[in-house]
Amino acid sequence: MTHFLLDGPDSASVAILLAHGAGAPMDSASMAATAKAFATAGFRVARFEFHYMAARRYGHRKPPPRAETVNPEYVKAIADLRAKGVTGKLIIGGKSMGGRVASMVADEMFAKGEIAGLVCLGYPFHPPGKPEQLRTKHLAGLKTPTLIFQGTRDEFGTKEEVATYGLSDAIEVIWLEDGDHDLKPRKAVSGFSAGDHLKTVAETIKAWAERI
Repeated sequence: MTHFLLDGPDSASVAILLAHGAGAPMDSASMAATAKAFATAGFRVARFEFHYMAARRYGHRKPPPRAETVNPEYVKAIADLRAKGVTGKLIIGGKSMGGRVASMVADEMFAKGEIAGLVCLGYPFHPPGKPEQLRTKHLAGLKTPTLIFQGTRDEFGTKEEVATYGLSDAIEVIWLEDGDHDLKPRKAVSGFSAGDHLKTVAETIKAWAERI
């Protein structure tokens, strides 16, 4: 059974399942702040870890695997979350690699009626400094309603680059001013705090979830 960290009201009509990025666990400061912001907006939030990350808690230092190899773990997490009694509309997603993995299983789960949408926080469109190594092929035909939140300083995909990718019409990209890969802005530069951006993300998802 997948281990979850749960936040937000049990009675929420919409739940969000989140996976972590390649290098930080589900209880990292960034993931915890995101879960808190989403819970405050009224969502039931579940965080989980892929096996390689969970193994690090027991001294097994495993590098991140190829993203597609953990797709079955994400599918299992969806089933396990339902088995725990989390009902209602379900949105899947995650931070960086976690969002990418969710995007690779989304259409299968959406077609089965298991999920209502996908949310990616800092999508890794390409490795930093390697814009030719795109991770976008499956996004061109994506059918699942999708929100991608990207900082304008994110080295994994700039606004100018993403504009050329030919993404599916099901995808809406929301740009957060001066945000880095964790969506964090430099307040002295942008006038926004990380909390401001997370509140914007949560409120945007809330309005969108009512439409999908």
